[in-house]
Amino acid sequence: MRRYLRPGDWLILLLGAGIIGLMIQVFWQGGQANTVIIRAGGKVFLEAPLSRDREIEVPGPLGQTRVLIEKGRARVAADPSPRQYCVKQGWLSQAGEVAVCLPNEISVELSGGTNRYDSLNY
Repeated sequence: MRRYLRPGDWLILLLGAGIIGLMIQVFWQGGQANTVIIRAGGKVFLEAPLSRDREIEVPGPLGQTRVLIEKGRARVAADPSPRQYCVKQGWLSQAGEVAVCLPNEISVELSGGTNRYDSLNY
């Protein structure tokens, strides 16, 4: 296949890859979050600013889920769910990021600024 490509073709390929990389940086980045929304059983349990460090215990059907808020970011620190997917999600810092603990029916979502994804893509 390389023998069919001429120098101008390589230039177009490199230029296209650069434009795609630039578009990802510009359009795919979410804004800085300023609020955390914690839901339990499908209802809003707490909506709090990320500016204040705190630890929150959220009751669920399987037990307590512990959510940490530190330095403008949030995470699920402990959860009684068997696979620990929401704990493995790590720190959430951009608007639109979500950690969901399905067996315990708890979700942690960051909002504010512009969301990283729209509802159709997420």
